[in-house]
Amino acid sequence: MGKLLDGINGPQDLKNFSMGQLEKLAGEIRELLIHTVSANGGHLAPNLGVVELTLALHKAFDSPKDKFIWDVGHQAYVHKILTGRRETFSTLRKTGGISGFPKRCESQHDAFGAGHSSTSISSALGIALARDISGDKYNVIGVIGDGSLTGGQAYEALNHAGHLGINLTVILNDNEMSIAKNVGAMSEYLAKMRTAPTYSKVKHDLEYLLRRIPAIGDTVAKTAERVKDSLKYLLVPGMLFEELGFTYFGPIDGHNIPSILDVLDKTKSVQGPVLIHLLTQKGKGYTPAECNPDKFHGVNPFCIETGEVIKTEGAPSYTQVFGDTLVKLAEQNPNIVAITAAMPEGTGLKKFCAKYPKRFFDVGIAEQHAVTLAAGMATQGKRPVVAIYSTFMQRGYDQILHDVCLQNLPVIFMLDRAGIVGEDGATHHGVFDYSFLRHIPNMVVMAPKDEDELQHMLYTATKLNEPVAIRYPRGNGLGVELKQEFTRLEIGKAEELQPGKDVVFLAVGTMVETCRSAARLLAEKGIAASVVNARFVKPLDGQAIRQLARDIGIIVTVEDNVLAGGFGSAVLEYINSQNLNWVKVLRLGLPDKYIEHGPRSYLLTQYGLDSQGITTSVEAFVRQFGAKK
Repeated sequence: MGKLLDGINGPQDLKNFSMGQLEKLAGEIRELLIHTVSANGGHLAPNLGVVELTLALHKAFDSPKDKFIWDVGHQAYVHKILTGRRETFSTLRKTGGISGFPKRCESQHDAFGAGHSSTSISSALGIALARDISGDKYNVIGVIGDGSLTGGQAYEALNHAGHLGINLTVILNDNEMSIAKNVGAMSEYLAKMRTAPTYSKVKHDLEYLLRRIPAIGDTVAKTAERVKDSLKYLLVPGMLFEELGFTYFGPIDGHNIPSILDVLDKTKSVQGPVLIHLLTQKGKGYTPAECNPDKFHGVNPFCIETGEVIKTEGAPSYTQVFGDTLVKLAEQNPNIVAITAAMPEGTGLKKFCAKYPKRFFDVGIAEQHAVTLAAGMATQGKRPVVAIYSTFMQRGYDQILHDVCLQNLPVIFMLDRAGIVGEDGATHHGVFDYSFLRHIPNMVVMAPKDEDELQHMLYTATKLNEPVAIRYPRGNGLGVELKQEFTRLEIGKAEELQPGKDVVFLAVGTMVETCRSAARLLAEKGIAASVVNARFVKPLDGQAIRQLARDIGIIVTVEDNVLAGGFGSAVLEYINSQNLNWVKVLRLGLPDKYIEHGPRSYLLTQYGLDSQGITTSVEAFVRQFGAKK
């Protein structure tokens, strides 16, 4: 680690740095980023691309008085290093260490928490409005990427800010990438702007010329303004940001610190909202990340010398099994189409895209649009499969409820990264989907116990004429055999995996295998546990629940979802509706809190959802209530 970085304990330490020192510091920060992320995993390419921007911001402004708001937040590592977290940066994404995203409880320099995209302009505008109401004086700077600019919320905020004319700075970090390559008209618009770097100079020169024309009258003045506007539209088609009420600066080299500082200084005297358009390179300074920015957007631990991810041998991932299965099903059914929100690789749709490009749609970071787009296609006989991470599907809740389920349309939602996902933490754990899906009329909700059952659930979903959600975890499957022939599952039918007379595990999803392990541990303690794979969170297998109530009388529901409104709640509701008042029910799941970051196995143990934790809870419950009288 370089000597300059050793002396950085807060933003004030940058104030007297020369340009040469800032550039040297940028190199040292990149070394630290590469070293730390290679060991811990994390978002490398986005942070390598904003080193100079972050240095310039902290040089030009005074955090925490001035507020920086990072969109998504996966590019805030440099900000953390510069704001008193250099010495703890080695704990990035580790249990008890610093988060991979901005967190207000972590530092006064983190003005707003983030984790999902397209929120920075809205939150920055809210902070600026609060500032003005209170009569305070400070700068508010929202940073947003061109990928996040594909999200509708960003335009709602731009429209509002331009209408209000409030003092606010928005920095567009334009690296032509979100996670995957950007898509859509806005991406094309920004590409045109990148090809017109002379716009700012020509505009300035023309305005100077117009100001020197003697004021002969209104007609000449208006004519001059029309000439100026015509040239503006000729040079940069649309000029969207200025039409929205922003003063536009750019495009500017986002790796040239003097240029960034110069424009930041100019914006301080501008009244009203300002948008600064920076061109950056995602992954800059590390060749493997420059060549493969999508691979290094969010990456597991890797070898610095080769850039190769350190892989562990294992079964295929659930994501891979989904992608392969969908390709097979699409061969048989030409009406199957696939939709994703800027994550074709992360959701396993790369093979589908390659084989069926006309049946594949990447809508950008626009989950709401993805859902309603699917609804529209379903009305015309298509079978849309919408593949989105569980945590991001939360953003399309209204569209699921109103546009899909109200009309009972056969849209299939594939919710990847469900349950606890690990080091990305609270914003990314998919632990709410049972709760926000199962109460919606017409919705079928499934969760496979293993990767083979995932195949059959997807096959079954394509045969139904109603909305279906299938949720499955991040990472490798169990290594079970993948059957070549698909089986259509009976809707709402559970599967008994092993008998037992003392207690029954009614488990769903990944918790099924954990309960099988817990049943073996309980057997050593003289407790015979039945294990039932619920398969369906909705509809429940009422017949099975009634039978279990009569035969055993002690039911333990187990899920990797929050207990509030989840699978266990559904079972309790059913038991109550059937007046099965003698049944003793123990619900195991996640508490009513946001789950911190850490390895999945560690977090499951922390919340009593590993086999030993489940065994301990169930043994105490059975000892307390005994067998059914």
